[in-house]
Amino acid sequence: MAAPSPYLDLPLFPLGTVLYPGGQLPLRIFERRYLDMVSECARTGSPFGVCLILKGQEAGEPATPAAVGTLARIVDFHNREDGLLGILTEGGARFRVARTRVRSDGLVRGDVETWPDEPAQEVPVEFALLPSILERLIENLAPHWKHAPRRLYEDAGWVGFRLAELLPLDAEEHQRLLELTDPLRRLAELRDILPRFQRG
Repeated sequence: MAAPSPYLDLPLFPLGTVLYPGGQLPLRIFERRYLDMVSECARTGSPFGVCLILKGQEAGEPATPAAVGTLARIVDFHNREDGLLGILTEGGARFRVARTRVRSDGLVRGDVETWPDEPAQEVPVEFALLPSILERLIENLAPHWKHAPRRLYEDAGWVGFRLAELLPLDAEEHQRLLELTDPLRRLAELRDILPRFQRG
């Protein structure tokens, strides 16, 4: 009997943004290929993959996705004022794309291998300022995290992913922070980036 494949066959949604594990991403769905994808995921309860676009655009011709992305599960639907379908997604595990193929309708599908979750690690004392900076950012930019349990602010992975998604970084920096597998290294990079945003 053949060994089970280590890969998951997944529809991919190349976007101009990065989704981090545990993060929320609202999306506006209007192209037929993505309406069909959302319908299938809603029916089966399965995720799709969000990958940063390396080449191309979100709409039109199939874009080239980054090799590392994040599983996205649909947690809410709504009809937008512009008449389009709106969905809210939540980030799950990260994955690496082994190969992609484009269906006749333009939807990109990938064989992906999911990454294990990062081990929980406490925020070390040298990064003690980062949780309080995150708290201020959440107050102003991310009301959905306002009631997050205090224990999450002690988790290096959670603090790093939330800071990464809230800071106005460029796409390549977002992708690099997503691809790091050590939460403490991610915090170190964020600490080094932060002076760029301090008011003079």
